[in-house]
Amino acid sequence: MTFKGFSGKENFTQIPNEFFQELLDQIDDLNELKVILYALWRVANMEGTAHPLWERDFAEGLDAADISSGLEKCILRGSLLKVTVNAEEIYFLNSPRGKAAAESARAGDWIPSKGSSAPPLSRPNIYQLYEENIGPLTPLLADTLKDAEDEHPAERIEEAIALAVKANARKWSYVEAILTRWKEEGYGKKQDRKNDSENRDRYIQGDYADFIE
Repeated sequence: MTFKGFSGKENFTQIPNEFFQELLDQIDDLNELKVILYALWRVANMEGTAHPLWERDFAEGLDAADISSGLEKCILRGSLLKVTVNAEEIYFLNSPRGKAAAESARAGDWIPSKGSSAPPLSRPNIYQLYEENIGPLTPLLADTLKDAEDEHPAERIEEAIALAVKANARKWSYVEAILTRWKEEGYGKKQDRKNDSENRDRYIQGDYADFIE
């Protein structure tokens, strides 16, 4: 089968630089490569913070034999972490967040709940949302968005961008002011958040005006 090519309209998945700088050159098995790439995609598109994976989560994209072989090699390589809870094997990406989740599950402080085995729904990342709703993305802004993504849940960034667009305040500083208020004063009720787009003075003249350039 011949690949028809990328459309240019699909969402993109972030891959850690370490994958290209260190891991890729070490991988010499196709199944291992398939599994770690699939895991990176799943984790990048999952809700929440822990991001546990079960073997069945790989079934939508890979063959059973490939999954078993690839998981074993990823564990040996150290790109994935495995924890057994109630006789079930759970996998985590070997990242600071994944390590913390694995240690918590291993210690019994937290028992991961099974999610759906269906692949995560495709949704725009914040870089795409910025370009579609605010303006061109520069390297400096990309770094700013990355910092925001580390500090705020993705869904709140998406909502803040939507509120900025609704308020006709298409600038990142306005979005940042919304996110800062939510963090400092609390996320609030839906009606309160709706008022954010109807009362620009809250940010332009209020306590968060310093964020508006």
